[in-house]
Amino acid sequence: MSVQERKDRERADRERLIVATARDLAEQQGWDAVTTRRLAERIEYSQPVLYSHFRGKREIIGAVALEGAAEMAAAVRAATAAADGPRSRVTALARAYLDFAARNPAVYDAIFQLDGGLAFAHEDTPAPLKDAFAALLESLGEVAGDGVDPGLFTETFWAALHGLATLTRAGRLPPEHTEQRVELLVDRLAML
Repeated sequence: MSVQERKDRERADRERLIVATARDLAEQQGWDAVTTRRLAERIEYSQPVLYSHFRGKREIIGAVALEGAAEMAAAVRAATAAADGPRSRVTALARAYLDFAARNPAVYDAIFQLDGGLAFAHEDTPAPLKDAFAALLESLGEVAGDGVDPGLFTETFWAALHGLATLTRAGRLPPEHTEQRVELLVDRLAML
């Protein structure tokens, strides 16, 4: 291995460590606790080393969001691949999405609530965000209905899921009724 290859590998390892540490700290204590000073202390590198990877917290949030979007897409695809038929796939998608949001609140916030400097619904949207939407579209597009744009239907269903995830987490909706809400979405919105 050349010296440059070793340096590149070490740099990539440091970047992964920064992102993983920020994510862990945010999941434990919230995003307000994620500062470059705290991250530097936890990973045992100086703040200038952090700034050599990320210009600040916003870019770190963006990196966590991209990693989380890839994980969410994988979770949705795994859940829908195991389902048989459109109704089962859409139900599995909804459950997987809501479960991801509940199990990873700081990551979910990084993807959808916080400013990570990422463009959504644009030509320059990063690939992991596009792929997360594609994972939803793969199952929802098939049930959009005649004359309904599959992308628009997916956006609407996703918005409903996001609302359920956000309102449940905020204590605005009782969690014990989550399954009934999923069934209503599938029955009434997807009309399955």
